[in-house]
Amino acid sequence: MREIIHLQTGQCGNQIGQKFWEAISAEHGLDPDGAYVGDSDLQLERINVYYTEATGGKYVPRAILIDLEPVTMDSIRSSKYGGLFRPDNFVFGQSGAGNNWAKGYYTEGAELLDSILDVLRKEAEATDCLQGFQVTHSLGGGTGSGLGSLLLSKIREEYPDRMLCTFSVVPSPKVSDTVVEPYNAVLSVHQLVENSDETFCIDNEALYDICFRTLKLTNPTYGDLNHLVSAVMSGITTCLRFPGQLNSDLRKLAVNMVPFPRLHFFMVGFAPLTARGSQSFRALTVPELTTQMFDARNMMAASDPRHGRYLTVATIFRGKLSTKEVEQQMHNIQMKNSSYFVEWIPSNVKTAVCDIPPIGLKMSGTFVGNSTSIQELFKRINTQFTAMFRRKAFLHWYTGEGMDEMEFTEAESNMNDLVSEYQQYQDAAAEDEGGEYEENEEEYQEGEE
Repeated sequence: MREIIHLQTGQCGNQIGQKFWEAISAEHGLDPDGAYVGDSDLQLERINVYYTEATGGKYVPRAILIDLEPVTMDSIRSSKYGGLFRPDNFVFGQSGAGNNWAKGYYTEGAELLDSILDVLRKEAEATDCLQGFQVTHSLGGGTGSGLGSLLLSKIREEYPDRMLCTFSVVPSPKVSDTVVEPYNAVLSVHQLVENSDETFCIDNEALYDICFRTLKLTNPTYGDLNHLVSAVMSGITTCLRFPGQLNSDLRKLAVNMVPFPRLHFFMVGFAPLTARGSQSFRALTVPELTTQMFDARNMMAASDPRHGRYLTVATIFRGKLSTKEVEQQMHNIQMKNSSYFVEWIPSNVKTAVCDIPPIGLKMSGTFVGNSTSIQELFKRINTQFTAMFRRKAFLHWYTGEGMDEMEFTEAESNMNDLVSEYQQYQDAAAEDEGGEYEENEEEYQEGEE
């Protein structure tokens, strides 16, 4: 069994992480204390991926909860699912990072690092065959972005051959929590490009839009947003947690999704999403799921896939459905929208099918896309970053923690490179089609003669 260790950093990471554990505990038939109350053997067959079995048949999440201030941890401890997590796996400081990347990465975070790595080693040594790590964090604050980045680089150092995947909440233009978000985000992306294998980009603005438009919630709370995120996370990890008709693990997903090492930022989506009142008016069919999954309004990152092209796509279907029908639908989508897929990666849509649907649904689909339009998201952060950095606004908070202006310039140019790489592969196809194809055609005719 291939285990995964889950780390959640900062307030945002912990809240998303907690929702994720609630969702998958329910799917595996565990009660809030980790005791098994389910009804199907399939729930236990691969439970080891995320849980360790303790004495007395209690299942304990292989999760490490990290924050630089105790507040979030206390609220998790006192919540309904507080008894699920191992008390030793709460690692927290006292001071907080104050939305400052430098504090999370260089000063406060570095002090906490050793105790985090100790807990991490304990968890890693208890596994039979470690598959990798997943980190939930946000890029806008101090702890999630700063300490999150630091953790990524340390994990990369200690476990270079293991998969490292992150669920990163990217700052969005309309929903800004802090003024220095652009700084923190650019500095973090600089690290993510180098150290992560797969990054699932989640964006508050896109989540709000889904809540307004699709779910018809007039004033969505963070609880609603986190619920959406947990639905996607549970979908993406389905193949790791349940036996299915077609299985994939973190590594297979990465091999099929990442054509170039730096371009590993994915857009995610989930279907079916319906407003509470209108569920009875929809038919849950594979074509219906597929249409919604590929719908631009369904993406959880605020960049429009119609403005770019898909390099690769992975779809995960759950429920009792025929593989043949799924394959047929995927083929249709590629035929109909061929202009939105690059033609130099043939059959670039990968499908996985799992028999067990999420709780409360007959079937569902999860979408993971590597689209060149994700550059919109980076461009946006970059514009905000440049506007402040040109005036050196708020810089003294960072340099005061021992950072250098050079680091900002480096991070900025790395992000610019990333954007132009995406652009390059978006345009790549158009040029190739003309020239090369004609030459080949002549050779081909000669060969025939």
